[in-house]
Amino acid sequence: MVSEWQFEVPTAGSKRLPPDGRYMEALSSQGYGFEAAIADLVDNSIDAGAANVVIHFLRDGDQLVSLVIVDDGKGMNEDELDVAMTVGGRRGYAKGSLGMFGTGLKSASLSHADSVTVVSRTKRTRPAGRRWLMEHAKKSFECDIIDPDFAQDFVDFYQGRPIGFQGTIVRWDGVKDFPKHGGGGQTDRYLHRTVNKLGLHLGLYLHRFLARHDFHITISVQDVRTGIEYANYGVESLDPFGYPVSGDGGYPSTFVAETPSLGPIELHAHIWPPRSSLDEYKAFGAVVEREGFYFYRNDRLVQAGGWNNYRQPEQHLALARVAVDLPDDPEGEVFRLTVKKEGVQASPEFTAALDYAKDGQGRTFGGYLADAERVYREARKRAGVTRKAAVPPGRGMDPQVRQVIEEELPLLHEEPLQFRWQKLPNDRFFEIDQEAQVLLLNQHYRAALLGGRSGTLNDAPMVKSLMYLLMQDAFQRERLGSRLKDNIELWQSVLVAAARTELDRVAD
Repeated sequence: MVSEWQFEVPTAGSKRLPPDGRYMEALSSQGYGFEAAIADLVDNSIDAGAANVVIHFLRDGDQLVSLVIVDDGKGMNEDELDVAMTVGGRRGYAKGSLGMFGTGLKSASLSHADSVTVVSRTKRTRPAGRRWLMEHAKKSFECDIIDPDFAQDFVDFYQGRPIGFQGTIVRWDGVKDFPKHGGGGQTDRYLHRTVNKLGLHLGLYLHRFLARHDFHITISVQDVRTGIEYANYGVESLDPFGYPVSGDGGYPSTFVAETPSLGPIELHAHIWPPRSSLDEYKAFGAVVEREGFYFYRNDRLVQAGGWNNYRQPEQHLALARVAVDLPDDPEGEVFRLTVKKEGVQASPEFTAALDYAKDGQGRTFGGYLADAERVYREARKRAGVTRKAAVPPGRGMDPQVRQVIEEELPLLHEEPLQFRWQKLPNDRFFEIDQEAQVLLLNQHYRAALLGGRSGTLNDAPMVKSLMYLLMQDAFQRERLGSRLKDNIELWQSVLVAAARTELDRVAD
């Protein structure tokens, strides 16, 4: 006999179950990207009223040793510092603050470092410091108290850079992303790549703050022994809506989506001008990934592109971007933010409301998307060029390169062209396997082409991209003609000579 369904689950008391020490390990495994983790710490600086934030990479010769984030905000006394270092301890956030869950400082830091040290001082208190050491944190919840003299010396080290009478320092040691061996220029290459990506990420997600005259972020690199500063970059605002002229004279326009739970939500719809080369349009990832909604919470960008299950991204909507300032939604009925502040989960209530959203002229949101697609297609027609269809790129090609190829070229309905490193005679740079749709690259030259870095599935994107473009005819023909065969032999000779030159340079 089936018992009657109970709509409420009865209880028989309660029991306190404190988290195991391994909770800290789980907290640090939330998939924070390096740039997102830094951005989370900068959010704390903004909440503290900082005017200047310095992100400081510290090296000892060829070895990177620490990463430090310093601000000139209001700082924290010892009690406030204890709350900040307690997991989930930040409660009662002020209206307009960027903090949310009370875990960002800890989870963001310990996702990328073996230890995080925080030293802070206010106008009325001496410097104080606390440290979470991952090795100890995952066994217990004991947090180290920093020696007061060290805390004072640490603040003095950053006096005027930018700490004045108050400020906070967050220090990462044992950073997992740092090169383990810095020789052979690895550290320089890592810094060049990382500083560029970090600057673009912060420039995008914090662009409204960086556009103000009273807030600045600097990324610098310094040697701890010599004091030599190798680099000093000011992060610039990258406004994803910063085009000089709209792609369509009827836009931007504000559409209103009515939701039962939150009422009207404004959608500021833009159409970028076609073929823009501005960094604000194409500097931070594949363009097709950046179409769609740009959600802001308290002026902080928390999602850069995507249609949130309203529709699939496609090349013809690459010019469509929609800014949405999230309304207060404490219960998360319509919008829920990820802990990492890199995405928004929108409920079906929001996506359903988009079908009925209209602007002041009575135009529908669907009509806006049609206009964005029309502008894109007309620009292609005006260009007067029909590009030859290509074999689609496949395994071994970097996903970002694949995205651009898919945006720029019509693709044949064939098996994708794959790339694979394999042992070949040293007088051959590559071989083609037409039947299997595989382009084989000579393993002998791989290390030289990668500059000594370890190989990965999608490595050498420049070489593979050039080979992809060069080999289109070879993979689109059943038989190779004499002219194409001769060209392939010519390319073999030149590429082998170039690869051997790279080997000689590595040896030197």
